[in-house]
Amino acid sequence: MLRTGLRLTLCRGPLIRGLGTRRGGTTWDWDEKVSKIKKKVQSVLPGGAWDPLYDTSHLPPERSDVVIVGGGVIGLSVAYWLKRLEAQRGAIRVLVVERDHTYSQASTGLSVGGIRQQFSLPENVQLSLFSVNFLRNINEYLAVVDAPPLDLQFNPSGYLLLASEKDAAIMESNVKMQRQEGAKVCLMSPEQLQNKFPWINTEGVALASYGMENEGWFDPWCLLQGLRQKAQSMGVLFCQGEVTRFISSSLHVEDRSGEEVTLKRIHEVHVKMDNSLEYQPVECAIVINTAGAWSGHIAELAGIGQGPPGTLAGTKLPVEPRKRYVYVWHCPQGPGLETPFVLDTSGTYFRREGLGNNYLGGCSPTEEEEPDPGNLEVDHAFFQDKVWPHLAQRVPAFETLKVRSAWAGYYDYNTFDQNGVVGPHPLVINMYFATGFSGHGLQQAPAVGRAVAEMVLEGSFKTIDLSPFLFSRFYLGEKMEERNIF
Repeated sequence: MLRTGLRLTLCRGPLIRGLGTRRGGTTWDWDEKVSKIKKKVQSVLPGGAWDPLYDTSHLPPERSDVVIVGGGVIGLSVAYWLKRLEAQRGAIRVLVVERDHTYSQASTGLSVGGIRQQFSLPENVQLSLFSVNFLRNINEYLAVVDAPPLDLQFNPSGYLLLASEKDAAIMESNVKMQRQEGAKVCLMSPEQLQNKFPWINTEGVALASYGMENEGWFDPWCLLQGLRQKAQSMGVLFCQGEVTRFISSSLHVEDRSGEEVTLKRIHEVHVKMDNSLEYQPVECAIVINTAGAWSGHIAELAGIGQGPPGTLAGTKLPVEPRKRYVYVWHCPQGPGLETPFVLDTSGTYFRREGLGNNYLGGCSPTEEEEPDPGNLEVDHAFFQDKVWPHLAQRVPAFETLKVRSAWAGYYDYNTFDQNGVVGPHPLVINMYFATGFSGHGLQQAPAVGRAVAEMVLEGSFKTIDLSPFLFSRFYLGEKMEERNIF
């Protein structure tokens, strides 16, 4: 059954062959009809000007070829690449629906902005290698006429990962793979580590890996605004609202063994307008779920995971919100300008913030310590009890640090294997995913957006093969576990 479902999904061909919605016709046919209707009404009304009865500028269009649910950096990247790769300018109408136009709780703006190639899976290394090239040449991709150039404030200070004796062999194997993929990473002994970074206490460190190029951190807000500005200039439509319902049709087919398979196709997305009971139906051909920490809920609205347990139809999207704290502290005697983004053997991390001996960092809690994701309140005791002891042990100067501020943000946490979900659903055949990156979505957004656009427009991944990240792995139990998550 699964193989049939996957074959039916992946052989559907590029989007350009079927842009029509359920009532037939294409987007541009509809626009032409609306224009004619307006002219007819205008010809019989006094005054001659088209004067709608009420303002509808806040509403989404009645039809869109693609509806992207979630306007964070991944959703914006998908929108950008769909327009960049479309066969001809204006061929595809793309709508991005985002419920929070201020992005006050968006994972993008609350991220620490790191980018690295030091992952344990080749696909993640490849994604980040392309993304860092995108970021370092940002104005070649996202420049807009008459707009000032973007300055991501990219700081190429590298990542420094520390391993204990029990993890040294894994680190060595990871670095070998990273180099094979083209990453510039070196291994360092405790002695070499002490010589290069004399402020580090090497006790308990058996091996370290250091990114020599294309690693560091940047301004996430600048990337988000740059993608949004460019997408708008390319004709992408935006709507502030919340997706509350999908209208779909079902098709019952049999696989080769005679088992019945139910395929669904979404025809209409209902968008509830902000601060209103009003909703607008939007007919569409494709839905892309980039709702981050809330993408599991969006999948449920589409009926995903609501079949019998143990079946493909009953397999849920295993993505949920996980709250993570980021603390900012000052330490006059702390490490200097050469400080990389450091990941300790304990899982605690930190990096420099600006030029005034300020730093930011944190640590992911254990499963038992996971905080309530229902709000973004900060637990300051977590820093005192779980973060500061490890910081002070690794960097003795941090004994005297003083916390200045803190915030919390969300991971779109994939509970199955902490890796992204990219590509179409095998049964809801026109819903695509780009979610579940568990903390590394920001840095991989440029490459992931390109991959999803390739799948939508051409029917397959073209530049980086992300088929191991397809939804079907959850049903098959095939984990693509990423060890380097923090």
